[in-house]
Order: sequence, then C-alpha cells, then structure tokens
Amino acid sequence: MASVKDIEVRKPTEQEKNQMSGWPVWNCEPSTFDWEYTEKETCLLIEGKVTVSDENGSVSFGAGDLVIFPKDLKCQWKIKTAVSKYYNFG
Repeated sequence: MASVKDIEVRKPTEQEKNQMSGWPVWNCEPSTFDWEYTEKETCLLIEGKVTVSDENGSVSFGAGDLVIFPKDLKCQWKIKTAVSKYYNFG
C-alpha cells in the first residue's frame, strides 16, 4: 500500500509546465476530504495550498509545485486556500 511518503513534490521544468498547460484543470474551495488513488496522478498546482496526510505523516505543497501521487494511496486532503491544478491520470 502506498503512503504519503511516496508522494513526489518538486518544481517542474519549463518543458513540463508547457506540456501540463494543455491538461484538464480541477478547482476546489477550501475543504477537507478523504481520497483514494486508483491510478497514478501527476498534477501542477496553478494556485492554492494543500496538505495531504495519512497514518504515516503529511506532505504540503502549493502553487508552482509538480506533484506525483502513487497508485493505491489512501489519504486525506486538506485544502487551506482554494486550489486550481492541471492534472493527468495514468
């Protein structure tokens, strides 16, 4: 089973930013909810601040971060400031 320790957070390259700008956009207001990843997700935060946690700890990220969530991760999202992100599954 994947954990938050398996989440990758880094700054994207310019090439990655250009590629991701063509992906769908997801928006969400401040909230807290449980989520389960049935496949890998790669996203680029356009705006917002988020902390994702599970029983192994937590990871925080925000605008400008490229985040890769592993398949089979069960976690809780806490959106601190409204989020807008480019995303892609698979």
